[in-house]
Amino acid sequence: MTDVAASLMSLDEAEELTVRQVHELYRSHVNRSQVALMTSFGFGRELVDHAEGAWIHTRDGRRILDFTGGVGVLHHGHNHPRILAARRRFQERQRMEVHKTYFSPYIAALGHNLAQLLPGDLGMSFFPNSGAEAVEGAVKLAYKYHAGRRTQILHADISFHGKLLGSGSLTGSAQSAPFKFPGIPGVSTFTYGDLDSVREAVARARGAKGRCDVYAILIEPFSASTMTECSEAFLRGLRELCTAEDIVLIFDEIYTGWGKTGSLFHFMRYPGLVPDVVTTSKAFGGGKSSISAFVAREPVFKQAYDNLGDALLQSTSTTYYGFGEETATAIEAVNIAVEDDYPARARDIERVLLPGLERLRKQFPDIIADTRGAGALHGVFLDGGPRILDLAAKLAPGGLARDPLLRTKLITCAVINTMYQEHDVFLYYTLNGRSPLVVAPPLVAGPAEVDIFLDAFEQTLAKGLTRLLTSFVKDKAVSRWA
Repeated sequence: MTDVAASLMSLDEAEELTVRQVHELYRSHVNRSQVALMTSFGFGRELVDHAEGAWIHTRDGRRILDFTGGVGVLHHGHNHPRILAARRRFQERQRMEVHKTYFSPYIAALGHNLAQLLPGDLGMSFFPNSGAEAVEGAVKLAYKYHAGRRTQILHADISFHGKLLGSGSLTGSAQSAPFKFPGIPGVSTFTYGDLDSVREAVARARGAKGRCDVYAILIEPFSASTMTECSEAFLRGLRELCTAEDIVLIFDEIYTGWGKTGSLFHFMRYPGLVPDVVTTSKAFGGGKSSISAFVAREPVFKQAYDNLGDALLQSTSTTYYGFGEETATAIEAVNIAVEDDYPARARDIERVLLPGLERLRKQFPDIIADTRGAGALHGVFLDGGPRILDLAAKLAPGGLARDPLLRTKLITCAVINTMYQEHDVFLYYTLNGRSPLVVAPPLVAGPAEVDIFLDAFEQTLAKGLTRLLTSFVKDKAVSRWA
């Protein structure tokens, strides 16, 4: 073991690695193709020194405005001081992380807080590690609620609920298209936002005696990967249908929870609307904690798990369930979101961002096809470009030539590249739906940061698509990204 130990890297050595050394280690031990993909952009060829609030500072001294919002994780921004203090406090007091035979005051307090904040009788919480686990836990709860007597579950056609075998089979996105993994049985799809489509799917799922065979319906009230939202009428109609048919209604608010779209959870903008289960993750951990939750209505929980035989069936289902430092962090993250009124912060951002994006859409109609969003979560749908893009799509290597969105992705990548390289603004695009460019600042950002973004975006679009694409292709080579 001494010889092996001598070959291991220490934390100090890891922090001294150059970007070239990191790339080589990724190629050898993580994923070679990931290096080829990520180095298509400047942020794949730099290392971060530190980050604070809405800003990333690279080792070579650049200061980057992070408008990705951590893909839903960083409502609190990078390294929020109260989040750091909560974690230091836990460590300095040598609190115990996990032991299944001791009760956790952090789980108790966090469950209480969620019950206080969520409407109706949404009051029974479970705390796994990731959003996909929260979704699968909610689905298991729904299945157990019906004691396995129902066999079918419905999800929307543009949904994204995770990439595990279970949550992946409930995802109706382009991300799952290239390769099909096995999934849970009894999965059917309806058209997002179309109540008649849901009713038809439920009708098809009736048994020989006309009994409903659907145990759950899973929906994102706001689809963050496509920038599409359900209408109030649809969500209320869905609630009425599920109540009438005793179907467990699950709202996935993993991305949109904790104020991102202008209300604490997106569905809470509609008074009196209460799902049977709601899932949350991402910003729930304050940008530092890997934690998620699914919160159930008390009657649903009681029927599924509230008996001596099943009491431990769900709550101890993962090794790190309710991990001490993670739940302590989530308590602080939730309190910050409420005390600092993150929904109001999102609405303040929207008041600057929405008219700014609309102005640019009118100014550059040949590039911006549409903009959609709410609060601090908006999508810009880019289109157009020179005809040579069609030839490039036909000649692209491998599976790229079969990608109907290759033109859109090329344009969007060119914009992201220029925003990063020339204006120090960090953005991303989704692989779902029409692959919109995502504008999602953290909720600690303000009007000044939004103005910086809008000014840089205007300068970038003013270059024109031909110049943007020429610069991007020269610098990268199309074969490096997918």
